[in-house]
Amino acid sequence: MSIEILNETDHDVDEHEILACARYVLDQMHVHPQAELAISLVDEPAMETLHVQWMNLPGPTDVMSFPMDELRPGREGAPTEGVLGDVVLCPSVAARQAREAGHATAEELLLLTIHGILHLLGYDHAEPAEEREMFDLQRRLLLTFLASQRG
Repeated sequence: MSIEILNETDHDVDEHEILACARYVLDQMHVHPQAELAISLVDEPAMETLHVQWMNLPGPTDVMSFPMDELRPGREGAPTEGVLGDVVLCPSVAARQAREAGHATAEELLLLTIHGILHLLGYDHAEPAEEREMFDLQRRLLLTFLASQRG
């Protein structure tokens, strides 16, 4: 898998852990090993610019996804091939959210990475049933990834 991580911030981020998490999620979702993904970490002004430009919403947000080939999850033995797209994370927003939720910023960034990838794969949370499906899946992926790292 081709996964590029670009940290454009001053935040000390474990890029290797984010990379490992992204690889894990793509594998679990049966995305082709040659699929391409870019993950960028940006500051609040850059995220706010993207948020206004693409969502017409004020202020910075935690994560945004920009799909390319509109890939969907594959199935075992038949992975989905193509360019997945871009996930943009804002570590300073993630840090605030982590403090409010009572967990580490690193865990919040992993959750947001998973959330962004699921959006690239067509998951959404506009409707209650969609939200339940997406959030249950991202929670399961985060917990199984963390367990795989500690095992």
